[in-house]
Amino acid sequence: MTMKELAKLAGVSPSAVSRYLNGGSLSPEKRAVIREAIEKTGYEPDMAAQALRTRTTDLIGIVVPRLDSEAVSRMAAGASEVLSREGYVCQFAVSGMDPEQELNQLRLFQTRSVAGVILMATVCTREHERFLHDLPIPAVVVGQKYRSVCSVYHDDYGAALELTRLVLRRGRSHPVYIGVTERDAAVGVSRRRGVEAGLREFGLDPEALPAALSDFSLESGREAMQRLLAEHPELDAVICATDHIAFGAMEALRAAGRRLPEDVSVVGVGDSWACSHISPHLTSSRFYYRASGQEAARMLVELLRSDAPVRHIRQTMLSYTIQIRDSI
Repeated sequence: MTMKELAKLAGVSPSAVSRYLNGGSLSPEKRAVIREAIEKTGYEPDMAAQALRTRTTDLIGIVVPRLDSEAVSRMAAGASEVLSREGYVCQFAVSGMDPEQELNQLRLFQTRSVAGVILMATVCTREHERFLHDLPIPAVVVGQKYRSVCSVYHDDYGAALELTRLVLRRGRSHPVYIGVTERDAAVGVSRRRGVEAGLREFGLDPEALPAALSDFSLESGREAMQRLLAEHPELDAVICATDHIAFGAMEALRAAGRRLPEDVSVVGVGDSWACSHISPHLTSSRFYYRASGQEAARMLVELLRSDAPVRHIRQTMLSYTIQIRDSI
């Protein structure tokens, strides 16, 4: 049944039916006859056509860096849980950890007339900030702190600092660090700065810290550890930017005949489920990824339902918990 046919059955104009469906102004009498006609016929509006006419939709675009990440899956689950409860439908796009693809996916969502977007960001560039700030629909970033956009992020600096203190309090004096690209402000920059701050507290020179880069994968962590072992055989502690990097480092250390933790302490960040199952169990910092997705979704819903002419920019940093296990 079309809207015109429904209007004819109710004895009102099609515009009256349209106002009824969109919550517009209408007399009680007309509301009653339209409601009765809908109940009698089981009429359901064409939501896609309605969205095109009104420029409103219940779709939320969510850009994720990858699908095979435990952290990403937790954040996505938290966001979709809140959005579904609030009556929204999530549409996911995968950027492949490519910053340019993140922007392309955001542009695509904009043309698809989604109500708002959540970006699980891998980097924080000026282009990203400018694009999101100028976006005509509400946007929230998860995992990175964007100054001009609503953001939910983790205390990467504090977690790395506390893990470094923990290792050095064990009497380790030759630590090394395996990090990631500094294009990633959270994992690549903030975590390294936390490590450097911890070294300074114990009288060690951060400039002299032996370090290697990894690409977030276990395999790359193993290769980085092999390079550091060859160049710094005296090392007695390995601080890793992520758990997956730490798992790779542990493999390389065992293959080189180093005992864990007797000869070398290893720590990671993220508290992956595998931390409690590999041997030795990995000491790590637990981030509340699901909660960050939930908070981002709540923030976006508030923006969508706000009548304020200017969007208030909120920045929320979530805390962490150090999980001490037997890798140190």
